Amino acid sequence: MQYINFNKQYHPLPIFSVNEILKSTSVFDSKQLVYWQKKGYLQKIINRWYCFSDKSFSEKDLFFVANKIYSPSYISFESALAYYNLIPEGVYSITSATSLKTKTFKTIRGEFVYHKLKPSLMFGYDLVSDNGKAIKIAKPAKAILDFLYINSHINTIEGMEELRLNTDVFKKLIRKKELLIYLEVYNNKSLEHKTKTLLKLMSHA
Repeated sequence: MQYINFNKQYHPLPIFSVNEILKSTSVFDSKQLVYWQKKGYLQKIINRWYCFSDKSFSEKDLFFVANKIYSPSYISFESALAYYNLIPEGVYSITSATSLKTKTFKTIRGEFVYHKLKPSLMFGYDLVSDNGKAIKIAKPAKAILDFLYINSHINTIEGMEELRLNTDVFKKLIRKKELLIYLEVYNNKSLEHKTKTLLKLMSHA
């Protein structure tokens, strides 16, 4: 395949894999990717995943990348909280929940961090559409619970206050009934205590 045709077909995508290319054509030589990488046309994200060097990435493009390179996974924790403006800080890494091993990928396009959850906890995310792409992002209530679940050190009102959660956004986005329904699935006494502490704090804010 000539580069001009390859570019036309795959440039609209944030990333693409060797497997995806081979599914669409049976005559492609994967060595071409190595050659185009040496020429500076392509960049390797991780093994078998590439992007075009001149491609600019939006936040949602990075979320899409996170979904793709380590699957099953969905955006959660700090990245989801920042996406919903529940926390004030920008987030350095793209954080995701996965049922696979906890893992971090430091790539040419940023750092992607995955925290392992039990398979039974891989729920509570929306499919957000972005230019024809479907991105899995935790719902606000699920992102809160996922975050508290893996951060065992946050278990007091003082610890909750240090998160500097946006009270107005919390009250707008977090439905208590939904939060408590999700909470039952975790079946975790410590998380129950932390969630009740957080709800108490938000109700008095």
